[in-house]
Amino acid sequence: MPAEVSPFPSVLRTALRFGVGAGLLCTLWLVGLLLTGNDPFGPKRLMVIFLPPLAVVASQWMLRRISPPEGPGLKRALAVGALTAFLAATTSAMGVYGVAQMAGPEQIEKSKAAMIKIAEGSRADYLRQPGGKEQYERTIQGLQSVNAQGMATDDFVKKLLFGLLLSVPGAIFLRR
Repeated sequence: MPAEVSPFPSVLRTALRFGVGAGLLCTLWLVGLLLTGNDPFGPKRLMVIFLPPLAVVASQWMLRRISPPEGPGLKRALAVGALTAFLAATTSAMGVYGVAQMAGPEQIEKSKAAMIKIAEGSRADYLRQPGGKEQYERTIQGLQSVNAQGMATDDFVKKLLFGLLLSVPGAIFLRR
């Protein structure tokens, strides 16, 4: 590759394609759950948590394919992985917030009640652990304050962490 040609556009283009694509798929999953009468904020929401890490590795693999024969190198592979994870998490979190606004406060309240019921069902497990009573009370208190912003933030953090966690080994493996 000539020195005057910057590799940054290929990193950015690849990260945008895979990151935004994965975030949109996560959002479409929530919309599908909502339209089919399922709880979009319940346990089924977590079925797409693997998509951002998968998009990270796929973007690193694609960057390796379009790079010169010596490969993209560790820095570019890490950059595309981290940027893909960030874009996927951001797009997905915006989708969660949008679906929460579209579903309305009554759906959030129904989801909150279901989460509290699940937590109350596992109360005995909490109480068997040291400090479990305090942990249980914090969990119930946290669930009672669930709102659209909190769900979007939770979604962003989880997907970003999972994506970043996989971007390092993916970058090391796919750097050449």
